[in-house]
Amino acid sequence: MTDSRTPLVVVGDALLDHDLCGRAERLAPDAPVPVVHGTRRSSRPGGAALAACLAAADGRPVTLVTALGPDAASDTLRELLAGRVTLVEVPLEGTLSSKTRVMAGDRPLLRLDDGEGRAREATPQAVSAIAAAAGVLVADYGRGTADVLRDALAHTEAPVVWDPHVRGRPPVPGVRLATPSAQEARAFARQLDDRDSGETPGLRTAARDARALVGAWRARAVAVTLGDRGALLSHGETPLLVPT
Repeated sequence: MTDSRTPLVVVGDALLDHDLCGRAERLAPDAPVPVVHGTRRSSRPGGAALAACLAAADGRPVTLVTALGPDAASDTLRELLAGRVTLVEVPLEGTLSSKTRVMAGDRPLLRLDDGEGRAREATPQAVSAIAAAAGVLVADYGRGTADVLRDALAHTEAPVVWDPHVRGRPPVPGVRLATPSAQEARAFARQLDDRDSGETPGLRTAARDARALVGAWRARAVAVTLGDRGALLSHGETPLLVPT
């Protein structure tokens, strides 16, 4: 019997990223800031949309469940995603979040953020997409998509990998893997214990936080990401440092 389920469903908050690249060879006469000229503008998917595109890069079918609206940024993102992933939308209240990075060569000078839209509500199409998934990746950027679909995510039979955000809620119980950064793990662990002293993130702290989150979230495993040091994987006992 053929399995008609979608191999991967990505659920989360899509962003629109812009790069404004040029040359900076002098300072402005009226302020000590660089003058960027000869600029070129490019746009690309960000947030959960980037995660979906990366997952689909080898040709596998991927469905992205995210919040979009009638605003210009949402329309641009729809165009960028066309032909790359299957898009299932939930309504967006407000305008899509976008980030514009001003670059001089390969050196970032400034980032401009626009849009504070949030997912408004679940839709039957989004719930059905999650129910039909063979695997689910939640890319939470704190803008409500995972929140409005929380019930569907809690009841899916598919394995769930959850990348949480401190502005969002914790993963639903029973996820296969949660992947907070060291700073996010520290913040979530402090929410569990008001007596927490607020230690600076390090390997020992990350190991303790991961163990606490495995229990609190009832996750099968927590991998605390450590940047160029790799990740610390914990199933609740002795953790394993996985290098990059």
